[in-house]
Amino acid sequence: MTGSTPQRDLEHPHDLVGIGIGPFNLSLAALAHGVPGGLAATFYEQNPAFHWHPGLLIEGTTLQVPFLADLVTLVDPTSPWSFLNYLRARGRLFPFYFAEKFHIQRAEYDAYCRWVSVQLPGLHFGHQVDAVRWNPERRLFEVDFTQLDADGEAEALGRAYARHIALGVGTEPYVPEPLRPLADAPGVPVIHSADYVHHRERLLAAEHITVIGSGQSGAEIFLDLLRARPAGAEKIHWMARTEAFAPMEYSKLGLEHFTPDYTRYFHALPEPVRDQLVPRQWQLHKGIDADTIAAIHDELYRRTLHGGWPDAILTPGVKVRTAGRVATAKVELHLEHIQQATRSRLTTDAVVLATGYRERPVDRMLTGLDPYLRHDSSGRARIDEEFRLVLDPCVTGHAYVQNAEKHTHGVGAPDLGLAAWRSATILNSLTGEEPYPLPRRTAFTTFGLERREAPRIPAQAQELTPLTRS
Repeated sequence: MTGSTPQRDLEHPHDLVGIGIGPFNLSLAALAHGVPGGLAATFYEQNPAFHWHPGLLIEGTTLQVPFLADLVTLVDPTSPWSFLNYLRARGRLFPFYFAEKFHIQRAEYDAYCRWVSVQLPGLHFGHQVDAVRWNPERRLFEVDFTQLDADGEAEALGRAYARHIALGVGTEPYVPEPLRPLADAPGVPVIHSADYVHHRERLLAAEHITVIGSGQSGAEIFLDLLRARPAGAEKIHWMARTEAFAPMEYSKLGLEHFTPDYTRYFHALPEPVRDQLVPRQWQLHKGIDADTIAAIHDELYRRTLHGGWPDAILTPGVKVRTAGRVATAKVELHLEHIQQATRSRLTTDAVVLATGYRERPVDRMLTGLDPYLRHDSSGRARIDEEFRLVLDPCVTGHAYVQNAEKHTHGVGAPDLGLAAWRSATILNSLTGEEPYPLPRRTAFTTFGLERREAPRIPAQAQELTPLTRS
């Protein structure tokens, strides 16, 4: 929906205003639509339409979570906004059944989300949120927005009033400091993986290509470039800081780190323990799918069948110290091998930065609420178990966050498999009821010891009888 935004006056404010429409707030909107008795909810997004990582929709790539991790199914399988209902509406349910695909292609997930976003009421694309404030007299949030035209230019200003808000603005591409000047400059292609598809042909035209980053995106891009280059003249260098191009932890018990049980356990840990734990769990969410690793090795091996080796170099354990242009058309990377403590230089014609994403700081998004925000010892926003920002008690409304809480809720924060559960948790909290009953237990693993009081010893049992010799 991109037309004019229906206004609700101060006497009839929205129950919920969502800021940003990515998969997580789209999940919240879909489940809010099913709350019994109705919920006055509206969502704003500055982009003209829904798109999910369009620059990474490489042909044939799949989600790393099963199709059941759609917007709603894990808390409401009967919802009209499920992936299976999308297939039924498109006449594709039987083909999907026979395809026997548990992991769907990314392009299909994107198409499914767009199908929901076009039909679901209360979504307003082309609306840029400019400011969020708490009005203590009216006991409401004020959300100022600009309605944009088809060219992204300001068309009209508006204001919404809400009892509660939900921030779901997603993450932003991370570019390492040494490469930021090159990524921001025209000329030599130094691009983030988020824009890979848009620059693919330009990259393939380069004589030598360097891919930096050891995660799933880096692996998929390396494989796509490798398959498109002639045998013996690949001229691709793939490097990363990690000690190995390691597989994702995908064992069934390992996956229980992405359950509500683990999320609750993690949230209850002391802040210093949480901060130490997240970096050590990188293989849970930054490793490479085993099938992708196998496909890379198979492709490299295939190119040795007639003798020789492919002109492709894979080097883990390397960091980029500095970078600069050489002869205006090339990039020179100054490298350091972490274990060897050796240094080298690499000249390349194009660089793809598969260096991941970072959470957008909620403080920056909600500067108008800064006087009310409570922070932890590292200056980050405190977030309670129900995904609410911890605000001054004088603020009677709640400000919920989605995918901005890794420091408080753990590695499951950006995982699509927890989207529906988090949305249901938010709606249960917001309504003060339980429109979506949630399971008490979701994992076979018990992540911590149960705290039990030591049994009290009766007073008479504490009296010792002296031993005497007969």
